Amino acid sequence: MLELIMASSNPGKIKEVQDILTQYHVISLAELGTHIEIEENQATFEENALKKAREISKQLNGKLCLADDSGIEIEYLHGFPGVQTKRWYVGSDRERNLEILKKLAGVPKEKRKVKFIAAVSMAKGDKAICCVGTMEGYIATEARGSNGFGFDEIFELENGKTLAEIAPEEKNRMSSRRIAIEKLKKLCPKIES
Repeated sequence: MLELIMASSNPGKIKEVQDILTQYHVISLAELGTHIEIEENQATFEENALKKAREISKQLNGKLCLADDSGIEIEYLHGFPGVQTKRWYVGSDRERNLEILKKLAGVPKEKRKVKFIAAVSMAKGDKAICCVGTMEGYIATEARGSNGFGFDEIFELENGKTLAEIAPEEKNRMSSRRIAIEKLKKLCPKIES
């Protein structure tokens, strides 16, 4: 079984990847006993994911590496926060979510459309592939629910529930990251050799 190094320490992400890419033994950088920090300074989620996967693979002597970058784009705010999702606000997830709710105070639901975008890249040295998955919804008018993390408490689905109000298994079946990884699975043989 091929080893796949994942540029994440998030156990939920690692499990999701292992559940889909069953042909690999997924190992985090922490499990390898190494810490590699790559600056996410590219213009798109795809470019950041590709940069991370390539640079980490090179630093690990060409080992197969998986990296991702993700975030939200709010239509009413012209795509904000976009590629800056992880960097535009310093504070907890809850504090950041409350700031977003403030920016949308009084805005009607039909103008609160949001897209969750996940770019997942696999690299072996210079060779790399990247796939993108998206999930669409609305920014809720208040934080609701106790499941999940990040934007889950303010990301509202068509059925009116936030991602934090549904079971984690249900969320994982529709997540943008899962969609991207499923697409990537079909392209893996191109990168392995």
